[in-house]
Amino acid sequence: MYTVLAVIQVFIAFLLMFLILLHSGKDAGMSGAFGIGGGGSSVGGGSMVERNLNRATVAVAILFVLNTILLLKI
Repeated sequence: MYTVLAVIQVFIAFLLMFLILLHSGKDAGMSGAFGIGGGGSSVGGGSMVERNLNRATVAVAILFVLNTILLLKI
């Protein structure tokens, strides 16, 4: 069981790093390469994408913490 959780932890860690790198920062970061951090559009889709990216990042971070706690308890 420990090995399965450890492998899951590695996948979650890489997914969390990827999601964090997608966030737009001062210089639009890597998100500019994928079109997420683009300026304002007439529809306003950029803000919705950023909001969903934030939600996904928080959800994966919570999974990371919970899996870490499970690994410590085993």
